[in-house]
Amino acid sequence: MVFARLAALLLLPVALASCVLAPGKFTSTLTVNADRSFAFSYIGEVINAEPDGDAMSDQGSSDDNPADGAKRKATKKAEADAKNRAIAAKLSKEAGYRKVAYLGDGVFMIDYAVSGRLDHAFVWPFNIDAEVILPFIAIELRQDGVVRVKAPAFANEGKSASPAISGMPGAESLQGLSRLDGVFTLDTDADIISQSSEDDVKLAGRRKTMVWQATPTLKSAPTAVLRLGQ
Repeated sequence: MVFARLAALLLLPVALASCVLAPGKFTSTLTVNADRSFAFSYIGEVINAEPDGDAMSDQGSSDDNPADGAKRKATKKAEADAKNRAIAAKLSKEAGYRKVAYLGDGVFMIDYAVSGRLDHAFVWPFNIDAEVILPFIAIELRQDGVVRVKAPAFANEGKSASPAISGMPGAESLQGLSRLDGVFTLDTDADIISQSSEDDVKLAGRRKTMVWQATPTLKSAPTAVLRLGQ
């Protein structure tokens, strides 16, 4: 419920701005240490999954000819590309983005890395200027030293997703994108209370590693609950 409320709060500006980002082909790693230090990285595609809007708005007049339709489509594509280039420019100003390149057709190539200390919650991506807020990953820090990690964008939860996502205009288009293709790895030396990976936790000394294959067939978002040192 906490993550659902968080998503509802964060997604309100997105619903109004109709700007929704989704992961494509990627590699992402989150390291959470018992001493509360953490590091997160995402390298790969990010897709602007903005809905096309009201289909009637693109039908034009009954007097339109094929040339008019092609011109209207070209204009719409040019406007979308201009908006996406502006988003790339705004994201590139944010700390952590080592590379932001717009490749065209709504696809960005992103190289993002950040590290710090878990004395507060962490959500990514989050950019006010670009009006882009759709959590790929969220870390919730509780007062008792428990950390909850969830990556809602790294799975196709469909109708079981939070109401904030499933109730958004164009949510069906987003969920039907079927371009999710990534690997998410969580590495920690903290105690694991619970985790949702279908594979066994890999052990290497005090380190524990959980891996999720993020594809449209993954119906439950990668989730883990850890207990940090005091």
